[in-house]
Amino acid sequence: MGAVTIREEVTLAEGDKEQALAIKHINGRLDLLDQRLDNIDSTVSAVAERVMSQSVTMNITCPHCGKNIEIAIVSSRKPGR
Repeated sequence: MGAVTIREEVTLAEGDKEQALAIKHINGRLDLLDQRLDNIDSTVSAVAERVMSQSVTMNITCPHCGKNIEIAIVSSRKPGR
């Protein structure tokens, strides 16, 4: 015996439609935030893996004073293979 699907159509009041659109908008923004956090996680993981095998130097410009800041992260492992 096959499954039976019952579909109900619900008429929403104007306020309910606005709330449903707001919730849909928030869900979309949360999905974008999730994607951005995944990208940041991937970048940080790649940098961490590189630091484990060799030194990394980052040059950052301060947005307030315009000075260049150099940050060097040195590996604790000896270079090998």
